[in-house]
Amino acid sequence: MMHETPLIATIVGGLGCAFVLGAIATRLRISPLVGYLLAGVILGPFTPGFVADQHLAPQLAEIGVILLMFGVGLHFSLSDLMSVKLIAIPGALAQIGVATLMGMGLAHLMGWGLGAGLVFGLALSVASTVVLLRTLQERRLMETQGGKIAIGWLVVEDMAMVLALVLLPALGDLLGGMGTPSMSQLGLTLAVTLGKVAVFVALMLVGGRRLIPWVLHRVAQTGSRELFRLAVLAVALGVAFGAAELFGVSFALGAFFAGMTLAESPLAHEAAEESLPLRDAFAVLFFVSVGMLFDWHIIIQHPLPLLGTLAIILVGKVAAAYALVRAFRHSETTALTIAGGLAQIGEFSFILAAFGVDLGLLPPTGQSLILAGAILSILLNPVVFIGLQRVATLRQRKVAAPGAAEVAEAPAKVKVFTAPEPTTLEEHAIIIGYGRVGRLVGEALRQDGTPVLVVEEDTGILEQLRASGQEVIAGNAAQPDVLAAANVEGARWLFVAVPNSFEAGQVVAQARKRNPHLDIIARAHTDAAVDHLRQHGASLVIMGEREIAQAMLAHTHGLRIPDPAPAREPPPDGAMAEAV
Repeated sequence: MMHETPLIATIVGGLGCAFVLGAIATRLRISPLVGYLLAGVILGPFTPGFVADQHLAPQLAEIGVILLMFGVGLHFSLSDLMSVKLIAIPGALAQIGVATLMGMGLAHLMGWGLGAGLVFGLALSVASTVVLLRTLQERRLMETQGGKIAIGWLVVEDMAMVLALVLLPALGDLLGGMGTPSMSQLGLTLAVTLGKVAVFVALMLVGGRRLIPWVLHRVAQTGSRELFRLAVLAVALGVAFGAAELFGVSFALGAFFAGMTLAESPLAHEAAEESLPLRDAFAVLFFVSVGMLFDWHIIIQHPLPLLGTLAIILVGKVAAAYALVRAFRHSETTALTIAGGLAQIGEFSFILAAFGVDLGLLPPTGQSLILAGAILSILLNPVVFIGLQRVATLRQRKVAAPGAAEVAEAPAKVKVFTAPEPTTLEEHAIIIGYGRVGRLVGEALRQDGTPVLVVEEDTGILEQLRASGQEVIAGNAAQPDVLAAANVEGARWLFVAVPNSFEAGQVVAQARKRNPHLDIIARAHTDAAVDHLRQHGASLVIMGEREIAQAMLAHTHGLRIPDPAPAREPPPDGAMAEAV
């Protein structure tokens, strides 16, 4: 009966296989994306066994792209986009040009014509939306300067590819394809395309900024969470679909502008939370659908062209992006962050490849090379990104070394660890995450005279702390070397103020292992998160909703909410495990 339910079979097979292989990848301490991609290879037509529907899988994956870009737009205001336009627009266009020329050069060596080279080069020039955003999110770089530039860069690339898809049919005859253009037809096509994009952007920035928040506010007033969740999904998917059908804009770009028009609304945070579960699930299906396209025979049949394709993606694009960002006088860390994030190709590359084959411009071998280059570059992208980050760290340490004596002589200057070097503090409080909760805790502790060490990744927050004289460690506390640098063994308190309970659980577990006597205080949003953190060794877990209810009852009736039963035995050595 499986053949009669291709949609269900594709979803079940994709998510189930991705879960198993993603869990194995996580167990082996590699990115779960590797597991998702391998799941697609297993479900694809080039391996024996069950084959998922190759037409449905990409459409399901597109939903993940839409929700992902909608979520990015919710956290990316118009002012953020305008603040990076001076580098994102010329930088992205120049990088597309350089990568396209490199692709055309490789195509020429393989004996292809001008049209094939242009399509091939364009496909290698554009990065995957999903991969880049997942990379930034996993490393909490979305709000950094490098992250904002990378997102703006991505928006420009999407716009350029939309324009390329419209112009390729008109240029087909000139490039050796099957089209029949004229100069007047080409000019008209270009004018219509730019006009459609301009109308769409204007409608979203003028009308959408009023209509979308108004609709969601009206729905929120009904008090129905279910209806609000449905409204968020309808807005994200509806605007993306309408943008593609009416204005020829990509789904991803339409969803991004839909989220950006809602970003300034008080409901933006709630909208992001409501779309998160479906967004992650369908994003996984994107990687599965990519894996399904991989034909491993290309490795045997065309090894040298494949190596050349990978060299353009992983070396040529990285070098071009790095040089361009540095040319605009941005820091080396920002340049390496952007360059590492762009070292892969994805969804637009597939569309361009298929379109080029249909127009008679690109040979089937070119499409196979693009697909193989995409999956291999996505697999290798985490390695490239981490390697470039380490290069940035090493260079920062070399630059900082000559000035070490000056820092020691100037106590007013804060010591900021751009690399995980041990702190000299003892009997101190460590604050993980310096958002709204962490900031309140830190200010109170400093007023009390308690030595405080902050672990944070956001460069904007780090700059503020540096200006105030606060000692910090820049990094993700879930990484063992970062937590070790905070001297957990010599600390008295650990305040875990990050909202992500999974990341917080990793921090708590590692800290408890290093210091069984440490007093660990963590925050949570749900009862399940409370149990999760307690089981990992937190001394005290505070849930905001319970505290609010407690304050209300204490004010009116002098009552106290009973504490929930402990989920397990208290941690060893007298560390109490309780939850408020």
